[in-house]
Amino acid sequence: MSDAMPWLAGLLAGPAEWRDGLAVTIAPLLPASWPLSPNASINLLLALLKARGLQRAETPAFQRASANPPAPAQGSTPLATHAPSATASAPDLRAALKPCRSALIGVGLFSGLINLLMLTGAIFMMEIYDRVLPSRSIPTLVGLAIIAAVLYSAQGVLEFIRGRILSRVGTALDEALSSRIFQMSLRLPLMQGPKAEGHQPLRDLDSIRSFLASSGPGALLDLPWLPLYLVVIFAFHPILGVTALVGALLLVSLTLLTEWRTRTPTKEATALGNKRAALADAGRRNAEVVAAMGMGPRLAAEWQGANGAYLARQQTASDVAGGFGSISRTLRFMLQSAMLGIGAWLVIQGQATAGIIIAGSILFGRAMAPVDGCIANAKNFVNARQSWGRLSRLLQAVPADVAPMALPPPVERLTVANVTLIPPGGQTALVHDVSFTMAAGSAVGVIGPSGSGKSCLTRALVGAWQPVRGKVQLDGASLEQWSPEALGRHIGYLPQDVDLFAGTIAHNIARFEADAAPEAIIAAAKAAGVHDLIVSFPKGYDTEIGEHGAALSAGQRQRIALARALYRDPFLVVLDEPNSNLDTDGEQALQGAIESVKARGGIVVVVAHRPDVLAAVDQIIRMKDGRARPPVARADTLTPREGKPAELQADGAPRLRPAGAGLSPESMAKLQKALANATASQTIITVAADPAENRPDAAQKPKLRIAAVESVPRSVLTGPES
Repeated sequence: MSDAMPWLAGLLAGPAEWRDGLAVTIAPLLPASWPLSPNASINLLLALLKARGLQRAETPAFQRASANPPAPAQGSTPLATHAPSATASAPDLRAALKPCRSALIGVGLFSGLINLLMLTGAIFMMEIYDRVLPSRSIPTLVGLAIIAAVLYSAQGVLEFIRGRILSRVGTALDEALSSRIFQMSLRLPLMQGPKAEGHQPLRDLDSIRSFLASSGPGALLDLPWLPLYLVVIFAFHPILGVTALVGALLLVSLTLLTEWRTRTPTKEATALGNKRAALADAGRRNAEVVAAMGMGPRLAAEWQGANGAYLARQQTASDVAGGFGSISRTLRFMLQSAMLGIGAWLVIQGQATAGIIIAGSILFGRAMAPVDGCIANAKNFVNARQSWGRLSRLLQAVPADVAPMALPPPVERLTVANVTLIPPGGQTALVHDVSFTMAAGSAVGVIGPSGSGKSCLTRALVGAWQPVRGKVQLDGASLEQWSPEALGRHIGYLPQDVDLFAGTIAHNIARFEADAAPEAIIAAAKAAGVHDLIVSFPKGYDTEIGEHGAALSAGQRQRIALARALYRDPFLVVLDEPNSNLDTDGEQALQGAIESVKARGGIVVVVAHRPDVLAAVDQIIRMKDGRARPPVARADTLTPREGKPAELQADGAPRLRPAGAGLSPESMAKLQKALANATASQTIITVAADPAENRPDAAQKPKLRIAAVESVPRSVLTGPES
């Protein structure tokens, strides 16, 4: 049929005498009630046959939406080539749909033509009963059948094109916003904290695209044409028109009632579905803990409760939509039968013909079909509308990033000025008025008890958290003056909870840069002291590490994450508990990495509980209750000064003040032996010579006394300063 369509269109668009002759030929075949003249009918048929040409004519509008549109794939529809910029300039979904405006106008025109062609069946049946059967004319029957077949074919083509356009509008919307919405889903946890549903915006976009590709939009587009059918039925007879109008009001009321009743359960089901998914994801991430401590049945019970609540709300929404859908179909069948009965009564009274009975019933059924479609798609429509509302609010609340003017790479200093931090989604400040300055080529250690705000401070230093007061500056420019991508090139970050992405080791070290140079990847690995470890794997840098780096040990993940932080020699390197999972070799490599950053003029901030890693830093900042003391030199913190005992800080515990003066070599040997046998963190009894018992005679062994009892890491007391 597709091969015949261009030929038929060419015939209809031929010389005027051809069309006039064709008009004379089909004039006897048109029913008396047909609203169009023969020439107008030919023009309508010609427009329908050229409908696919309308779609192609609209394509340039999509191509103009992008300065560099991609080339269409072989055999693809031109509408699919629309690929707007990932960061839309306007804050709402309507702006993203602007390039599709011409296609949507075409969809509206197609809907109008489709609904006009829907009259074909009713008029065909009326002509059969009122013209063919009384006259017993076979040529008339054949002519009517040919016309009906052509019109039905045109209707099918238009519906096919309309469905494809709507599907591609959904795809175009997804392509225009998916990248930006994905980036927003990454930013939501940094804005809303634990309450953020990071995946919900992506699910909302999927919901809108799926709805546009379903039968729901077609039903909604056909619904406004319901008055057209009512007008035609009124033209048959006013009583039939009143009956159809009453039925239409009842069915439309059912549609609105269905939408209202499904709104709340659909919204609740979405929230419960997010809770269920979060619980399942948490259980999957902690599968080892669950298996080791036998938590599986209890977590399964928790999930079952969340799943039951979700299914209950889903069932409620489905029951409402299904129940009203059944009522609508039943009522429609009854009304169609009523139309037949009233039509028969009118025929008996001599006020209508037999063809009107059938035509009126068919037209009423066609008029109510969109109502049934709207009720059947009510749940999907409500879900898509709620998704549209959530995405619109989110796009307005999180405007697109506007790339600021490029700044030169930082090379001089890091300034933290009166920074106060409140965690995302929180109400209480965890860091208060922290200030310090670091010059290039220096390193600072941040120590303090758990919960003192050390990790919160690191998140502000790398720009993950925004201070509510104060600023973090690089070379005098606040972090907000860089775009996230540009700032990321100057920052290396090793978080406390190390997590890698599914992919190869090289991809993770290169931060998933598409054009990463192998030399830069290897240089970062060597700077982190992990190159030899990587090449020991069978596939080396091409080793797939799995989701969350599951194929690696905790120490290996931490060392590869350190290489990622050092990739392309960032100016500021922030390390949060970088040695928590490292062995001796790993700690030595970490010390070398810190020294290498200092040597090339970078800045290192190290958060540590174990002071071993602080041997390479120049200054120490001690935090407690969210407040930081001014930086002091490491030598003044970890070594004796002015003949007084050193003040050693470990894990934020009370500082140990060893009184080692006067110990005999034998006593010192005993003490060192005891410390060598101690665990990493346990109670240590520190002994010292009692000055009151000391005698001038050097041969006399001094008596010992207990100087302190502390729970400290062994490394504090066995280091070179001790």
